[in-house]
Amino acid sequence: MSSSRGFLLLRKFEGIHHPLVKLCGSQRCTRPYSQVTRKTPNFGLLFDIDGVIIRGKRILPTAPEAFNLLVDKSNKFCIPTVFVTNAGNALRSEKADQLSQWLGIEVHEDQVVMAHSPLKMFDQYLNKQVLISGQGPTQEIAHNLGFCNTTTVDELRQAYPQLDCVDHKRRSMKAVESVSQIPKLDAIMLFGEPVRWETSLQLLVDVLMTGGDLLGKPTAPYPHLPILACNMDLQWMAEAHMPRFGHGAFLLCLEALYKKVTGNDLIYTALVGKPSEITYYHAETMVQHHARSIGINHPITKLYAIGDNVHTDIFGMNLYQEYVRRHRGSKKRVAMQGARGLDLSTHDFKGLMADQCYSVLVQTGVYNGEQLLEHSPRDFLPVESKLQEPSITVKCVLEAITTIFQQEKFS
Repeated sequence: MSSSRGFLLLRKFEGIHHPLVKLCGSQRCTRPYSQVTRKTPNFGLLFDIDGVIIRGKRILPTAPEAFNLLVDKSNKFCIPTVFVTNAGNALRSEKADQLSQWLGIEVHEDQVVMAHSPLKMFDQYLNKQVLISGQGPTQEIAHNLGFCNTTTVDELRQAYPQLDCVDHKRRSMKAVESVSQIPKLDAIMLFGEPVRWETSLQLLVDVLMTGGDLLGKPTAPYPHLPILACNMDLQWMAEAHMPRFGHGAFLLCLEALYKKVTGNDLIYTALVGKPSEITYYHAETMVQHHARSIGINHPITKLYAIGDNVHTDIFGMNLYQEYVRRHRGSKKRVAMQGARGLDLSTHDFKGLMADQCYSVLVQTGVYNGEQLLEHSPRDFLPVESKLQEPSITVKCVLEAITTIFQQEKFS
């Protein structure tokens, strides 16, 4: 690793009641987990990032200490570990680099699941002309997922400047003699909340109303064009002292506008990211892969998902546990919520090996201990209350790891 990723010094685990904290004579001494001979784990860890490891750009105090428990004396992971975030504005490699710098441990991009990662499974759309919305390197993200033909909302706005007129300062008042040609759009892909919501909301509704041809008449064909959407978080925790709107809030606006204009419900062909079952399936396959890459040759049969949001992290993991039960009890392929457009016959689900899934809630992010209103995505309602109840509740990520180790008798 480069010097910019300099490894953090091992910290002493003062005040943690754990078998590896021992007394030596009259003094308390500690031995890092990485210096202890351990059994081979049969469990894997899925970490949310915002509100669990960081808040905005600031790493939470106990995170480096917590992740020191997951590495060996060479500072390499010895526990199968994957990071599952609903962020959709970056490449996996960029997020892996950020995590490496924050934690002082080398994180590979194959350990990162972004909100958009499962979209590469929807291969019937890879050669379609797709409109993409979001922030960051959206076209590079789409191309890395395998989508070959893309158009951005900004390109659409530039081609049809008179369609974007909410901001009067930016509004084009001149007559447009010739309009740039944009290929007819076959599908829409929403990576995350855009910068200018009014522009994106207007143009997305325009595309849906015209069936992908903005030179055509707004006849509102229904069913409308396929929509592949990522990240359903209504709120998320950044540097502010209270939660901020996420992409789920933008989707809520789009759903309401489309319903108001057409009288029809917006239909998602794919709704991926947490809490969708397909996201957790994708994450499990990556946990199994990471286990093999660090020398664990037996299947990982237990998963622990650590997050701060009961409507995504906790609900999603509990939903996946229910899916695992249905899958194991059926001889047929079992459909996944949020994946209407996925052809299950083209995918091999033998990578699904876990039979026990646990949700772990930390109190360093969105969750503040109070009863919250129902914020789950529209397509995942109604929600049984038990599916939003965590298996384990702890104060922070360090307590989450020590509690899991105690439950697994891992030392």
